[in-house]
Amino acid sequence: MSYLAPQEFVTKMVDAGEAKIMMSTKDTLIRAYMAGAILALAAAFAVTVTVNTGQPLIGALLFPVGFCMLYLLGFDLLTGVFTLCPLALLDRRPGCDVKGLLRNWGLVFCGNFAGALTVALFMAIIFTTGFTHAPDAVGQKIGHIGEGRTLGYAAAGFGGMLTLFIRAVMCNWMVSTGVVAAMMSTSVSGKVIAMWMPILVFFYLGFEHSIVNMFLFPSGIFLGGQFTWTDYFLYNEIPTVIGNLVGGLTFVGATLYSTHYGSKKARAAAGPVSPLSAQPAE
Repeated sequence: MSYLAPQEFVTKMVDAGEAKIMMSTKDTLIRAYMAGAILALAAAFAVTVTVNTGQPLIGALLFPVGFCMLYLLGFDLLTGVFTLCPLALLDRRPGCDVKGLLRNWGLVFCGNFAGALTVALFMAIIFTTGFTHAPDAVGQKIGHIGEGRTLGYAAAGFGGMLTLFIRAVMCNWMVSTGVVAAMMSTSVSGKVIAMWMPILVFFYLGFEHSIVNMFLFPSGIFLGGQFTWTDYFLYNEIPTVIGNLVGGLTFVGATLYSTHYGSKKARAAAGPVSPLSAQPAE
């Protein structure tokens, strides 16, 4: 596993943010669509494993396979671009502005949602044998997840919404750490190992991931869950997106940039420091 120092992989983060902002509409949508679809398949896989084994830890241990696949294929999740793209603006990269940032976020959201919705429909067909039977055990589990994480939060009032928001913040803290961790290595095995750890943490702890929820909640509605599209967007997806943005940008992007990249640029601008003028840290 070839390890890159923080100053090196943070530079890669800024470069990646710039590239994503400048990417064409077609490529952005295709990559986002495939990312949403692959992550949705991984979520369906993890829920199936959990139901069949009765062990949520096994499902969580296996879920990161989807994240690793989509990352290695160069596809984009909203949670990742929330963290990377603002860094290009902070670095004042040419052509990177707020309009381009919002354009990227909007396209990636739409692509992720379309991909996850496609898989949600396909899996609902499988769980119900083409809607000819009641949902199987996995389908019933997905329906109950949707109910608990929409109406359940709403019933708790402010406390429920606060819990949802914090879970979303902590989710992208971990997920974006996985994105960054993959940049620490130049080998496939190193990238996979580094990504696997934080993704496992987020999934097992039940944090709120906006793209995973783009699969779970529409699936729940297709499978007869007792909640509506309005419930889904108001009491989960919108607060989750906001929380994911705050978590990834604050706890991953901004912190790494400020200490490993911003300070590096400041030192470079100041020129070499004389050993005689250096003072010990206190």
